[in-house]
Amino acid sequence: MKKTKSLIAALVLATASLGSGTAIAVDISQPPEALTLLDGSGFFGDSFAMDNMGDTFSDHFTLSVTDLPHDLDAIISSISGSADTGLDITGLAVYSEAGVLIASGASLMSGITDVWTVSADNLALGNYYLQVSGTMVSDTAGSFGGAIMLAPVPEPETYGMMLAGLGLVGWMARRRKKPEA
Repeated sequence: MKKTKSLIAALVLATASLGSGTAIAVDISQPPEALTLLDGSGFFGDSFAMDNMGDTFSDHFTLSVTDLPHDLDAIISSISGSADTGLDITGLAVYSEAGVLIASGASLMSGITDVWTVSADNLALGNYYLQVSGTMVSDTAGSFGGAIMLAPVPEPETYGMMLAGLGLVGWMARRRKKPEA
């Protein structure tokens, strides 16, 4: 009986020690950061220290649409010495303040250089955030950077006034033209 208890204890200890060598990914995301936009455009990014291999991040960059609906375009990239160093960007997306997905980004390039873009048309007034996700693929440091552009969407009344103005100019030009006799 004593040998059975010793054998069970040895098995439990061996199983526990095997699991302890397995690294668990840690979330190294930074706190949400408000984007500083100058006339609707700005830059954003983040850097990560060494010794974070296997860790993940999901950084949020907040912004507000305050007067007119806007179109949003953003691009991010990271550059490493090789595809096996630094970080790997795994996602770029635009979300509403409530966490509702507005637009998912697309990967244009992956490897030594990661490049992602995202576009969202006709964002209503309100608060939004860009989410950049990724994984540290080595114990070297890594960083990413990006640019964002918000362009106001003209209101329908603007198009109506433009068409009315063009019609008026055409009517006046036709009226001035006299028929030749």
